[in-house]
Amino acid sequence: MSKPIPIAVVGSGYVGLVAAVCFAEMGHPVICVDNDERKVSALQGGDTLIHEHYLPELLGKYRNSRVRFTTDLAEATRESDAIFIAVGTPQSENGDADLSYVEAVACEIARSLTSYKVIVEKSTVPVYTNEWISRAFERNGVERHLFDVVSNPEFLREGTAVADFLHPDRIVVGADSERAGAILRDIYAPLTGGKYYEREDGIPGPCTVSEPPPLLMTSTKSAEIIKHASNAFLALKISFINAVSNLCEATNANVEQVARGMGLDTRIGPKFLRPGIGYGGSCFPKDVAAFRSVAEQLGIDFSLLSEVEKINIQQKKRFVGKVRSALWNLRGKRLGVLGLAFKGDTDDIRESPAIEIVKMLLNEGCIIAAFDPAAIERTRQVLPESKELRYASNAYDAVADADALLILTDWPEFAELDLKRLNKALRYPIVIDGRNLYDPSVMTEHGFTYLSVGRPAAYPVRDLAAASSRG
Repeated sequence: MSKPIPIAVVGSGYVGLVAAVCFAEMGHPVICVDNDERKVSALQGGDTLIHEHYLPELLGKYRNSRVRFTTDLAEATRESDAIFIAVGTPQSENGDADLSYVEAVACEIARSLTSYKVIVEKSTVPVYTNEWISRAFERNGVERHLFDVVSNPEFLREGTAVADFLHPDRIVVGADSERAGAILRDIYAPLTGGKYYEREDGIPGPCTVSEPPPLLMTSTKSAEIIKHASNAFLALKISFINAVSNLCEATNANVEQVARGMGLDTRIGPKFLRPGIGYGGSCFPKDVAAFRSVAEQLGIDFSLLSEVEKINIQQKKRFVGKVRSALWNLRGKRLGVLGLAFKGDTDDIRESPAIEIVKMLLNEGCIIAAFDPAAIERTRQVLPESKELRYASNAYDAVADADALLILTDWPEFAELDLKRLNKALRYPIVIDGRNLYDPSVMTEHGFTYLSVGRPAAYPVRDLAAASSRG
């Protein structure tokens, strides 16, 4: 990298905050802008606001030095060469991505523009968004030679977002002008040139000096489609293996054996072939819906994505059916629930299948004690404590005197419970595992009735006769 490039990042959510500290880690001065004064104040004081590995360390290292936090977008615009828009694009009622925040930011940047800037779409946006941003600039009187719009989609997994940013599988830059493309090349040069991986204090990951991440230069429209197509395909893999798991249950096959047999095929690969209670989070649900909606608007029949969504909804209902099959009547049953976040290693509960299942069970009249290592405070905001719902201090507190334990999130610590202690804490030794964290044979050895996803139900020896009589 010849010289650091001044960068503004608009938005301090998962994508914006991670991008800001990672650009600083790469050597660039960064101004992170948010219109929420409380968030800006918290970040200035060192609060990361989200649960993410390596984020506290990098924020502590660069806060108020190489990364500054402000509410002043006009100042950030003037002081930066590249402005990354990383604001929310929530799903609207008709399935479209709500781009009102993107438009508002674009218009505000346009009103402050006096010299050439590269405007970078970092938020997940549908194809043609680059054209709408350009129109917003032109309508606000900005001459065309003063800006270019580039698409630079993120491919971050919550929980490992910092490592994913600094050790990416690929960096996609959609630029329709060589000038803009050159600036993005310079921004990512510490990664693509391998220089970052020479550092002893760098964030660890798979990329190295000899094998740096590839930079893929495309058109802006191709880059926009790459992001939505990638997330939709991963959601498809999850829904596919969940549908296969249902077939396995119906035939007494083992979905994990099936998934391994599939995943060893290099054309398929093992990732995202883990059955469970469905996908969630801030990306997959809204990106699948937005991708389908864009296709429909362009007259493309993409009904395959509707089936992906349908399977995902059904998977949660099937899990509740599993609970009912284990306990007969649900009204008044006491359940210990482990996991509220949409997946392990994050506190994000957006579109969490665990939350949806808890709501369904509460509607059935269950009494629930729930524990999650990071997501309880966020869950309280949508599901306040009541006579039917309390939040436990740890896993064993959650299952105390419960009729069954439900595992809904794949936190690593949930796979390492003391099974003897767990058996004693439960009223009945029944575990219904939506994440397949345990070996069925180990669970039966410890006296549990164990139901999981896509695998035969497992019963202690004393219960086998009863299970056989039930068919």
